[in-house]
Amino acid sequence: MGRTVLVLTLGILCLSTASVLIKFCDDVPAVTIAAYRMALAAGIMGLLAAVKRVSFKGLGRRAWLGALLGSVFLALHFAFWVTSLKYTSVASSVVLVTTNPIFVGVFSWLIFRERQPPTLVAGIVLSFAGSAVLALGDGGLGQLFAGGSSAVLGDALALAGAVMASGYLMTGSRMREKMDLLAYTTLVYGFSAVWLWLMVLVMGLPVSGFKGTSYLSLVAMAVLPQAIGHTTINWALKHLKTGMVAVTILGEPIGASILAFFILKESLSIPQFVGMGLIFTAIIVAARRGAKEEDEVRSA
Repeated sequence: MGRTVLVLTLGILCLSTASVLIKFCDDVPAVTIAAYRMALAAGIMGLLAAVKRVSFKGLGRRAWLGALLGSVFLALHFAFWVTSLKYTSVASSVVLVTTNPIFVGVFSWLIFRERQPPTLVAGIVLSFAGSAVLALGDGGLGQLFAGGSSAVLGDALALAGAVMASGYLMTGSRMREKMDLLAYTTLVYGFSAVWLWLMVLVMGLPVSGFKGTSYLSLVAMAVLPQAIGHTTINWALKHLKTGMVAVTILGEPIGASILAFFILKESLSIPQFVGMGLIFTAIIVAARRGAKEEDEVRSA
């Protein structure tokens, strides 16, 4: 369990850079950002798979379909979430997109009949409460009412992103029990990049002519939050229950707030510190019963 926590911590730290890097791409359309991020990350994972000589020939129909389904969820998650940041505040977007533990818990029970232990349920409640306090401390949720229809649209997109992220995590949890990490991430990231670039073409979005700092941020986004961050999450899905992984991802707003404090010079208020404390507590509580049973885990 200790190794899993360390790997997840590294992943969350890398995920936390996403919001700041997106801010540096202010001249790049949201879906184009997502498309570049996924395409570059897919290239990285494909290169690693080639070096490790990972074979895709032995994959069955279930593996290909699972990777395809996961890629649809992932592409839609980024399309909705990154776009939401163009309409509503970062705080409002984050608190809504991180409601995915609730959807994971409900969907896991409804679809897979996966029982959620009381400690994990408590972690979900605490995590959502912590995210809400973080947003309130930043004044973000007030824009839901004061920002007009644009803010409402942004909040709706962030919520849709949370639903898609839940599907992505649940699919990955099932596929990673039997599928190699590099094979799964290469396929999911690659298919996701295809869907996103199709969106870019259909929407007629620009794909070049951006600032130099924007291109650097896109590369950093592909390496840190995607190739490292999301890949560690997919690694953890083999060892932890989906709900536990979803709750752990809520450490991202904490890291993002700290980075925003030093890089973007955003202040941290007392409510934000309270929210961070609640999220840390949620992770600790959920981790107590977050590991999968031995017979659930299969060698990949």
